[in-house]
Amino acid sequence: MVLDYKLTYPSGTATAMLINSFHTKSGAELAGKQVHALGKYLSISLIWSCFKWFFSGVGDSCGFDNFPSFGLTLFKNTFYFDFSPTYVGCGLICPHIVNCSVLLGAILSWGFLWPLISQYSGVWYPADLGSNDFKGLYGYKVFIAIALILGDGLYNLIKIIAVTLKEISNKSNKQSNLPVLKEALGDESSEVTLEQKKRDAIFLKDRIPTWVAGAGYLGLVVISTATMPIIFPPLKWYLVLCSYILAPALAFCNSYGTGLTDWSLASTYGKIGLFIIASLVGSDGGVIAGLAACGVMMSIVSTAADLMQDFKTGYLTMSSAKSMFISQLVGTAMGCVIAPLTFWLFWSAFDIGSPDGPYKAPYAVIFREMAILGIEGFSELPKHCLAMCVGFFVAAVAINLLRDVTPTKISQFIPIPMAMAVPFYIGAYFAIDMFVGTVILFVWERVNRKDAEDYAGAVASGLICGDGIWTIPSAILSIFKVNPPICMNFGPSSR
Repeated sequence: MVLDYKLTYPSGTATAMLINSFHTKSGAELAGKQVHALGKYLSISLIWSCFKWFFSGVGDSCGFDNFPSFGLTLFKNTFYFDFSPTYVGCGLICPHIVNCSVLLGAILSWGFLWPLISQYSGVWYPADLGSNDFKGLYGYKVFIAIALILGDGLYNLIKIIAVTLKEISNKSNKQSNLPVLKEALGDESSEVTLEQKKRDAIFLKDRIPTWVAGAGYLGLVVISTATMPIIFPPLKWYLVLCSYILAPALAFCNSYGTGLTDWSLASTYGKIGLFIIASLVGSDGGVIAGLAACGVMMSIVSTAADLMQDFKTGYLTMSSAKSMFISQLVGTAMGCVIAPLTFWLFWSAFDIGSPDGPYKAPYAVIFREMAILGIEGFSELPKHCLAMCVGFFVAAVAINLLRDVTPTKISQFIPIPMAMAVPFYIGAYFAIDMFVGTVILFVWERVNRKDAEDYAGAVASGLICGDGIWTIPSAILSIFKVNPPICMNFGPSSR
């Protein structure tokens, strides 16, 4: 994929170019300024997050996170700016079309669709249901979001597999048809050719032997087949084995597609495994088995694409492939300790998964409902929910098709269904934050495009990291039952 097909792997290529730029005088100077900008906005974000904490209290709707920026009526429909540095930073990083798609999804769902459906409370669904009951309005929110995600994911899955098969079968023209990294290779001069040969030699010198890869994968199969049924009894050993037999083919497709498009569809492959395993196991543990199998599939398929991105970076920076692989192993081993501890910290300090809390864990709910859907079917959905899901699924496919068949000057303004789906469940507030970030970036690009290109990523990273770092002391304070001293909330003026 790296040497023969010369796949681009855009993220890995961008990382390599950034690293290579550090080894020039101008690159090192720019990197120093970027680090300074990151540190500055990290400090601002951290201080602001600490300041917000003092007003977040212990009551309902306390603090700046619940500031009714556009009035109390829109606030009830989650339209407000919650002063989150993280989401503003995400808006600075994400492309404008992604941020606008998220905002459009928020307007369609919380501005029109949910208020409209809520008017039929007592007709389409029982009026006395709780806010988290899937037989009521909550069911529409979750399953319509699932329909959009599946429509987008399956379309791109089929598209990328088709492109992959076409390019693999067209080996005679692979050099001209496949994307080649012009920035890295430049003109076919003798100097560039020598540099490319040097890259190839370094990359192949420390390559990982095939027997190591085979033995490692076989070892993982044995360990997982033996232990996963103990941890998740409904997931039988033969289902784990089938997942590991199927996964390499899917991992190849995902790695190839990521090299072409920079889009990893690991979650879509995981959903396929989830539906299949959940339906095979049935009502006696099908949800747990489906989710566990989905985790297996996503881990394998996602890791393969991520590793190929890193190998592309290593190839362009003339790094040892073996040293990069060892670094991956070390990082994975650290993650086996750090990830559970981080999860425990969040689980102990915050109400994870609560629709009314700051950590809604939307995809946890969505994937669980997919597993339930796989074993129970559509009989429990509220009235007209299935018809709406089919409509949004078809709409997602049609929008993607329209993006592919229209010229770039038109398709760049067509929204992305996957991005539109997220606020359907979470709410509109984070879409407002991200749109603020994209407006800041848009104005910045008009005022000084060079500075925006150089520093937007550093500023965004600082905003996100500062807010994230504050989560640790906030969680510790919560564990020790230290509550914010003030609850700042808003209500209608007295008459």
